[in-house]
Amino acid sequence: MKIAFIGDIVGKSGRLMLKKHLKRLQQEHFIDFTIANYENASHGFGLTEKNCIELLGYGVDMMTGGNHSFDKKEILDLFDTYPLIRPMNYPQATPGKGIYQTILLDKQVAILNLMGHYTMPLADNPFTMIVSVVASLKAQGIKHIIIDMHAEASSEKQALLHMLKEDVSAILGTHTHVATDDLYVTEEGCCYVTDVGLTGCRDGVIGMDSEVPVKRFLTGLSGHFDVSDVCKTLLQMVVFELDDEGRCLSAEKIKIYDDKPKIVSQAWMD
Repeated sequence: MKIAFIGDIVGKSGRLMLKKHLKRLQQEHFIDFTIANYENASHGFGLTEKNCIELLGYGVDMMTGGNHSFDKKEILDLFDTYPLIRPMNYPQATPGKGIYQTILLDKQVAILNLMGHYTMPLADNPFTMIVSVVASLKAQGIKHIIIDMHAEASSEKQALLHMLKEDVSAILGTHTHVATDDLYVTEEGCCYVTDVGLTGCRDGVIGMDSEVPVKRFLTGLSGHFDVSDVCKTLLQMVVFELDDEGRCLSAEKIKIYDDKPKIVSQAWMD
């Protein structure tokens, strides 16, 4: 099976890049299932029901979240209706779930959402939690396990890889919005990238208009971050192929700048 993973979708510009390109890319790369991170999809902060329906209509099959999952309070009513999850290590009483399970090509697939510690909201220890969760899934016979690790620190993402590379199919980093050039498949068959990178405006500061961030760095004064309606855009997506045992056979990174031809780079194979 071939899975596509799209990192943080930032605002209207990110959504429009999926509208323009996603279904064509799914056909060209024979993609069976598409995952995307929704936490910045509605004007940079959270997700509205309108934008949720919009993204699902563009070809996204399910969506993961992060520290901005609850910025739009209407999401509290969406978890039971739409294929959305939030980081599983939020406190137990937090609405929503951190695991999405489905059947794909007769195989059980589990998609997990996890949030790091550094600079993040109050959450349980992601490392101790994920060990028991993965062990439980494997005890149920689930071999295709995909993790969105939403974290600021690259060290947290890399540590997770070394903990789980024998047990999960893919670990895909999100949150920083800046793509890292380290997509590879381990010798154990785990697909890994520290950060997939944003889909949205590429000529601001992590997808936002640059005026407020620059002013903040110059003066120390905060302001409201905005997503520009007119900007240069970028789509970033990782596509990886899994065998029947849940091991990754290959992976590639797809980038589209504005409406230019796509750029495809192959993952390093250990």
